[in-house]
Amino acid sequence: MKKFNFRKVLDGLTASSPGSGSSSSGNSGSGTGGGSIQSGGTAGVLREEIQETLTSDYFQICKTVRHGFPYQPTALAFDPVQKILAIGTRTGAIRILGRPGVDCYCQHESGAAVLQLQFLINEGALVSASSDETLHLWNLRQKRPAILHSLKFNRERITYCHLPFQSKWLYVGTERGNTHIVNIESFILSGYVIMWNKAIELSTKTHPGPVVHLSDSPRDEGKLLIGYENGTVVLWDLKSKRAELRVYYDEAIHSIDWHHEGKQFMCSHSDGSLTLWNLKSPSRPFQTTIPHGKSQRDGRKLESCKPILKAEYKTCRNSEPFIIFSGGLAYDKACRRPSLTIMHGKSITVLEMDHPIVEFLTLCETPYPNEFQEPYAVVVLLEKDLIVVDLTQSNFPIFENPYPMDIHESPVTCTAYFADCPPDLILVLYSIGVKHKKQGYSNKEWPVSGGTWNIGAQTYPEIIITGHADGSIKFWDASAITLQMLYKLKTSKVFEKQKIGDGKQTSEIVEEDPYAIQMIYWCPESRIFCVAGVSAYVIVYKFSRHEITTEIVSLEVRLQYDVEDIITPEPETIPPFPDPSSQLPSSKSLSGSTNTVASEGVTKDSIPCLSVKTRPVRMPPGYQAELVVQLVWVDGEPPQQITSLTVSSAYGIVAFGNCNGLAIVDFMQKTVLLSTGTIDLYRSSDPYQRQPRSPRKNKQFIAGMTELAESPVPLELERCKSPTSGFATRTPEAAPGFYRNELPAVRQRNQVHHLPDHVNGHCTSPTSQSCSSGKRLSSADVSKVNRWGPGRPPFRKAQSAACMEVSLPVTTEESRENSYNRSRSSSISSIDKESKEAITALYFMESFARKNDSTISPCLWVGTSLGMVLMISLNLPSTDEQRYTEPVLVSPSGTLLTLKGAVLTFSCMDRLGGLMHPPYEVWRDPNSLDDNEKGRKRKLVMNSPSTSQEMGDQQYAVVCSEKQAKVFSLPSQTCLYVHNITETSFILQADVVVMCNGACLACFCANGHIMIMSLPSLRPMLDVNYLPLTDMRIARTFCFTNEGQALYLVSPTEIQRLTYSQEMCDNLQDMLGELFTPVETPEAQNRGFLKGLFGGSGQTFDREELFGEASAGKASKSLAQHIPGSGGIEGVKGAAGGVMGDLARARIALDERGQRLGELEEKTAGMMTSAEAFSKHAHELMLKYKDKKWYQF
Repeated sequence: MKKFNFRKVLDGLTASSPGSGSSSSGNSGSGTGGGSIQSGGTAGVLREEIQETLTSDYFQICKTVRHGFPYQPTALAFDPVQKILAIGTRTGAIRILGRPGVDCYCQHESGAAVLQLQFLINEGALVSASSDETLHLWNLRQKRPAILHSLKFNRERITYCHLPFQSKWLYVGTERGNTHIVNIESFILSGYVIMWNKAIELSTKTHPGPVVHLSDSPRDEGKLLIGYENGTVVLWDLKSKRAELRVYYDEAIHSIDWHHEGKQFMCSHSDGSLTLWNLKSPSRPFQTTIPHGKSQRDGRKLESCKPILKAEYKTCRNSEPFIIFSGGLAYDKACRRPSLTIMHGKSITVLEMDHPIVEFLTLCETPYPNEFQEPYAVVVLLEKDLIVVDLTQSNFPIFENPYPMDIHESPVTCTAYFADCPPDLILVLYSIGVKHKKQGYSNKEWPVSGGTWNIGAQTYPEIIITGHADGSIKFWDASAITLQMLYKLKTSKVFEKQKIGDGKQTSEIVEEDPYAIQMIYWCPESRIFCVAGVSAYVIVYKFSRHEITTEIVSLEVRLQYDVEDIITPEPETIPPFPDPSSQLPSSKSLSGSTNTVASEGVTKDSIPCLSVKTRPVRMPPGYQAELVVQLVWVDGEPPQQITSLTVSSAYGIVAFGNCNGLAIVDFMQKTVLLSTGTIDLYRSSDPYQRQPRSPRKNKQFIAGMTELAESPVPLELERCKSPTSGFATRTPEAAPGFYRNELPAVRQRNQVHHLPDHVNGHCTSPTSQSCSSGKRLSSADVSKVNRWGPGRPPFRKAQSAACMEVSLPVTTEESRENSYNRSRSSSISSIDKESKEAITALYFMESFARKNDSTISPCLWVGTSLGMVLMISLNLPSTDEQRYTEPVLVSPSGTLLTLKGAVLTFSCMDRLGGLMHPPYEVWRDPNSLDDNEKGRKRKLVMNSPSTSQEMGDQQYAVVCSEKQAKVFSLPSQTCLYVHNITETSFILQADVVVMCNGACLACFCANGHIMIMSLPSLRPMLDVNYLPLTDMRIARTFCFTNEGQALYLVSPTEIQRLTYSQEMCDNLQDMLGELFTPVETPEAQNRGFLKGLFGGSGQTFDREELFGEASAGKASKSLAQHIPGSGGIEGVKGAAGGVMGDLARARIALDERGQRLGELEEKTAGMMTSAEAFSKHAHELMLKYKDKKWYQF
């Protein structure tokens, strides 16, 4: 009979599901929270005094805006009247851009790639053609564009679309060579079809290929030019339904463009040639050129070049025409970058691009194809950039791009988001950053200037900080849902440049990006800025308005701690270990540096990964390096990456930790205060039994592994992929006794699991290419494999937030009885497998260091990967003068709190429930020229808890781990509330934030849920399944901030911002820009009497009569399926956001009708005035010649 466990049933009732959690008061017990929780005597009193103001009505999840360059672009379109730009992508997204602030993102539900975009010029609509053979009509007369109609082709693939100006009939070319016609208003196919076999000559035996071009003649709208891939061009007469002329060329056609007079057209071909054809002599081109071709030896024919993918032929009234094309370069220059060629008269200008050209468009003054085009700019869409070239100046400068298209200039590795910053910060950062802007831009205004945008009600300052793989830091102004770069800081300037032959110790641990930013900490009030790099270093920066030249102070910290790894090698391959008497504890913990340089062949020890500049360095205004702290090699093994970082400007201390231990550094006195292994922080209260490793045993083990390494089977060492290359996989041929480093099916969290960049047991470099090295392992390499255990590289390389992929965690059944000390995550079954305890969270605060303390003191809260919370007491000198001379005393207080899962974040609240900001120093310029400011004492803001005459608890401590959140009452250390957030997943990001003058805990879970809990009661306020975690980029960059804001890197090039505030969701419509603004269509130029008589067809062309159902009939229902969209409903919602939608829509319609009537009335009045003047002049003329005879004239 199966054994029934009653305790498991109770635990199952109280445990939280992925979508909801359980809150327990101080008197309740929780099997998942670490045993029963007893409340202190004053806890109840403290709880009753708090009135929480936040309710679930305050919260709602909503995407706000997307910033950055559209990822993997495929298509481009421009409305020359509205002056807005649309970009389509391979993922089915469309970005519509106007003036700064007008930036709209919309997405096809199918996710199919966008093949082509076509604006309905000045109509507020857009047609998109997708790779799933579907046409969509988007309504742009609302702030959130929506699809009005869709038309899915069932039997043919769409290759090209063309919509004539001021026409409601869309020409659609297909892969079979047929041309269909779609009514834009009803989005239904016409029965009129141009079949490929009717278009070509009957004698032609081969298929002409797909349709690559469609355009109506500028001279006669009744003539349609059809270009086929194999080189055939047909001018089709729509009325007579026959081909008027045919053109044949022996090279494939890529693009065609008309001369504005409609008498000739230009084709670009696959051999790099351009051909000009005249309609009067279609037998052969009257001009053939290969712009980049070189004469062959016989001098007769130019050699072929690369294909010209697109060419545009634009005329000017007062100068030679412009011929602009992409591609066409000679084959002998294989290393040349992609280029755009501009031919104007006899001059040829080649503009080299940094990335391949996807598409380009020439912007012209007129939307009418039969007028002089007068081009003034070229929009060039590259794979990773968008540039606009000014054609009005002879040197063709580019316009300064007002959009944040360079977020991905170097791959983003981490992000930070700060809302409601000090108001002067943005102006200060901008004033410093504007001095370093690039020069040489066009002096004209950005030509994409359509739409309107208002700043809206949200006016508090917001700043986003991005860290990059090249060591750069970018500060962005994110106020009012816009994004503009303020200031750029290059952290790599602190270090010496790596020479090709040098830096071997760095290249062994970081393959490509030794300066990549891993963590960011910023205090906006004190302007202290701190970064942790992938090469195990920390840099502390101070802000100054003045330039200085000074030496950079650096410290080296030896932080290594050895404990027994749980490794089970093959018995026959490993020699026996030494006797137990030699296995003495080996704890290495040393501050400072011996600066021993290891020679070749000698074990590296006490050397850092990078070399700090020793000469005086000029530091421009802005952030200037105050101190560099580097971890050093220990016994031939590189330092582990930093996993947690915090700074206190009030205390003048920076603290950081990794999987080996904790380091605390005084950046005011430039000294190391503490450098110790994690186990030493416990002293005698360590709850785990850990077996120290013997040095002799380690050497014996290395020797045995070295013998294995000399076997004929090599071990392939994995390298890392680039940020755009998808998964990084391993295929090692593991020798017996080796651990195979494979990509596991579940998230490996056995050791340094808490790192945001360490999922799946391996890491990825942002820029290095995938390759394998077949070299055999040296003894040092084998030592690294031995030390880090299975699936763990010797050192995690620089990691791009854009390149990580993650397998979602798989739930495993764990023992409920030992859930506290065994459950690390859903993919580990025993705490015994934890060989190292990493420092995962740090927090400076004025708090109660020990249980039942009567006074507060400076403290450092320390959270570990095993769910332990330790408190370190800081004893600071009492005066400013002593602070620079007297030592700071640091000692563990003995306080130990426990949670389930790795600790992620801390926060403190006072007894009234107000969030307590960590103490900080008010900023003052350290290099000020003002003597008064130099002599001014440090001004500290301590934010101590409110004093009370009553005895009892005075403070709340909020602690959140991967699995649960707890609120402790201090100094009694009573656990008042515990909320088991998730059992089947784990939390990736957690932050305590302020919204509507109340504090709450915001969490993002690996299963995609965003959860908000009130504080201090931990009552669930919001739980939404927002975004399933599909790759590690989201996990590494997701961050919450105050006022209900959050963001993450949604693609390698784009930042997605969202809000969890109901108020902002309600006001979002007012904050978004308007894409469509009423603009009068420019009038066509008067062609003149003679030109109208002899320049083209004198008859008007009625497409409705030709393509309508009455004359053309109905199209086959099996050919295409009409799908109605939701654009009308969404438009009503966008206009009013509620029940007033119909009224708002009617009012808008009336306004537009009134505006049209007003325009009509003005035109009528003008015509009447003109008629009266004409009548008057005619009468005067009649009177003048009334009585004259015919011979008097």
